Amino acid sequence: MAYMTTTTLSPTKLARSALTPLEARRQRRGFTLVELMIGASLSSFILAGVLSTFLFMGRSGANMNNYNDMEAQARKCLEIFAEDVRQANTIIWASSTTLTLTVPNPIGVGTISVDYAYDGGTRTFVRRDPVGRRVLLSGITVFEFKAYTITGAALTDFSTVAARTIANNSTKQLQLSVSCSRTNTTVVDATNTVLSARFILRNKLVTA
Repeated sequence: MAYMTTTTLSPTKLARSALTPLEARRQRRGFTLVELMIGASLSSFILAGVLSTFLFMGRSGANMNNYNDMEAQARKCLEIFAEDVRQANTIIWASSTTLTLTVPNPIGVGTISVDYAYDGGTRTFVRRDPVGRRVLLSGITVFEFKAYTITGAALTDFSTVAARTIANNSTKQLQLSVSCSRTNTTVVDATNTVLSARFILRNKLVTA
């Protein structure tokens, strides 16, 4: 038995076979210089947009991290400071930015001295006790202790020994006013301002 094979050209091949040699060459040609330049320009715009978005997101993330760090540090600092102030039965002012509180010993009977000081050289707010030294706040740009009497009158003079002695006897409330900043090479500085509540020295006896 004999078999006959029939070959049928596909529509594409039939269309190509009907083209003239010039038309066939035009279909096989690549991109022109103008087309390449337009494509390259469009790609550049798209790439620039992607890079700008990436940089913006990176800077926003860095700023958010700085703000979160300052907020967490401030919350912890105020918790520790408030606890010591509320337990203190005496206060001694060494300057307008340095003071010593006498608080109950957390590990036994008796009391301990706790120092709070602002270090302008390192721009840090530091707590010292018999166990060691701890930085509570860093990157400080503005620092101020605010002291008040039992009647709420502000104490502002700590310049002399006599003035500090009066403040030692009269201080019944303490407040912190602090501004901090975080610097990053790729973003603007992140700043944070903290004004605490007035913490009362509950165990300290004073007269009006």
